[in-house]
Amino acid sequence: MPYLELFDETLDINATENYELAVQVSADEVSFCILDTLRNKFVMLRSYEPGGDDSYKPAQIEAIVKMDDFLTRPFRKKNVITPSAKSTLVPAELYEDSRKKDYFSINQTIMDNELVLVNRISFPESFLIFSLENDFHDSVDASFPGSQLIHHLKPLIDRANAGKGAGTGNMFVHIERYFINIVVFDQNNLKFCNTFPCRMVSDIQYYVLYVLKRLNIDPREIVYFSGRMSSREDITRAFSKYLPNIRFTGLAGNFILSYILGETEIHRFINIFNAASCE
Repeated sequence: MPYLELFDETLDINATENYELAVQVSADEVSFCILDTLRNKFVMLRSYEPGGDDSYKPAQIEAIVKMDDFLTRPFRKKNVITPSAKSTLVPAELYEDSRKKDYFSINQTIMDNELVLVNRISFPESFLIFSLENDFHDSVDASFPGSQLIHHLKPLIDRANAGKGAGTGNMFVHIERYFINIVVFDQNNLKFCNTFPCRMVSDIQYYVLYVLKRLNIDPREIVYFSGRMSSREDITRAFSKYLPNIRFTGLAGNFILSYILGETEIHRFINIFNAASCE
């Protein structure tokens, strides 16, 4: 059974060809939202989690997809997001597809059981190279045949770019189960993008304050948080002495939420909601 399910009364299971599906699949969750493209309105959110410290095996992910009454239906478009702690960015002018493993190996170690994949980023114009375990990739590919797999940093970078403004830096902190991503834009450019291991709120606190200091970002700037935080209160409490302007990341683009979805914490699922605005 899903741990969370919210849907608008206008949702029609027989009209999915007018909808877009965005699903995030990992060992920690299978979460998806549905966008009604006729009204530009998100009408459903559903999420499965294994519970406790357990993780999903590839076969369990396939089983969830097969039993779900929406995930196997035809959609106008499907965005399949796959989080991974191992990634690197390469400027478009330097990128050659035949050398993607070489670029990746500069910052990451390719294991024998991993496949190296690539997404294009529109701004800054670059290529996002990442790896997934073969078994996991094959399971997701079998569950969503023909869909391009999107690394979770792609919608995160797009959202951070959409939210950049004046100031010394616009920081977005995204939290997954065992790592965090920190993305910083100034007014014109991607200034910083990196991944750090993380298991506790104190780890998040350390890396955020470290990056702020190293990049000389005024701590009074707005810092946006999203992802798998235990609660908003934990984040607010951890940073209240250091950051006076904490926000929790919201939607990008000209989309609206069903009133029923407005009752949940959208920042927790921000990547699937913002996948609709990815190019």
